[in-house]
Amino acid sequence: MDTREDKWAKAMRAERTGDSAAYEAFLRAFAASVRRIVETHLRYMGFSRYEAEDVVQEVLIAVHSRRHQWDTKRSLLPWLNAITRYKIIDASRRLGRDARMRVDLTEEQWAGLFLSEAVDAERNPADVEKLISALPPGEQAAVRAIGLEGASTKEAAARIGSTEGAVRVAFHRSLKKLMAATQRRGPGA
Repeated sequence: MDTREDKWAKAMRAERTGDSAAYEAFLRAFAASVRRIVETHLRYMGFSRYEAEDVVQEVLIAVHSRRHQWDTKRSLLPWLNAITRYKIIDASRRLGRDARMRVDLTEEQWAGLFLSEAVDAERNPADVEKLISALPPGEQAAVRAIGLEGASTKEAAARIGSTEGAVRVAFHRSLKKLMAATQRRGPGA
């Protein structure tokens, strides 16, 4: 019976000979394993599974981009574990720094921020558009769909052509950026 080490190492070696199907199967299995590890670590630190998915993607990108650095005469799992460990450490530091500016609200609360009467009626809509336009395209689409048009994350994901998790992450990140930008400008700016 093949162990995970044997199966995954065999798939990585097969990728080097052009077997993309074996490599794709390895990446799927490895991603599922890494997802459990990362979610456990980040949940312990108080972060959500959405942050964990970003870290999983970082690990997969690192493994893919460095796959030719793995020495086929050595065990694969320690190499994979080292990449995973360092990506978790990097993410933990980054998320810890970002946590002080974090605002955790429900999807309905976020959407309500744009509909709230607390927003100054005198504020120029062009200012809001200018702030949104400064965001990356994916984040702009998420803010417009959820925040301005009132779409659910499921509807926004379908419109944007993305996953619900990716839309939530983009929306959350964009709102942090928008809040920081409005704080820099000051009240009534």
